[in-house]
Amino acid sequence: MTIIPTEIPQVVLIDPVIRGDSRGYFMETFLKGKFREEILNTEFVQENESLSSRGVLRGLHYQLPPFAQSKLIRVVSGKIIDVAVDIRKGSPTFGKSVVAEISGENKRQIFIPRGFAHGFSVLEDNTIVQYKTDNYYAPEYEAAVLWNDPALGIDWGVPADEILLSDKDKMHPLLKDAKLFDYGTNLY
Repeated sequence: MTIIPTEIPQVVLIDPVIRGDSRGYFMETFLKGKFREEILNTEFVQENESLSSRGVLRGLHYQLPPFAQSKLIRVVSGKIIDVAVDIRKGSPTFGKSVVAEISGENKRQIFIPRGFAHGFSVLEDNTIVQYKTDNYYAPEYEAAVLWNDPALGIDWGVPADEILLSDKDKMHPLLKDAKLFDYGTNLY
């Protein structure tokens, strides 16, 4: 795998090694030792999958301590715009985001550490997203930031009038009003 740094050092893109021939391809999507050595010494404990149609936007979600989560996201089929927003008060990159196109075709993955809100918009029908987390889902520790907060200025790659949201995702607070992490606090 090739690790690609982003503007926010803790968020990285990962390109797998793909071996293909006339029969198809093979790739390793996760290597625990290499991941721990090159990215973060963490243990993934849960894997999730979603199927979405074009225009669906999920986010910007996170969980608060003691159930904060890191995520390793990949797309099995289809295409998304994936977004990680630094929500660590006092961080030099607070409120900044990493935006990446992840698809079944490019096979790229994105690692989002604890202390970041995460969301994605779906660019193609029947898009399947899989992601690993290093902590269990705990609904009582859920938090979020409103997807279209003007302070964030995120281009989701889908016109706003075509965005499809859950009722819950329509109601999140702006970044300035959200429950946040403190920069420098050990979240692991």
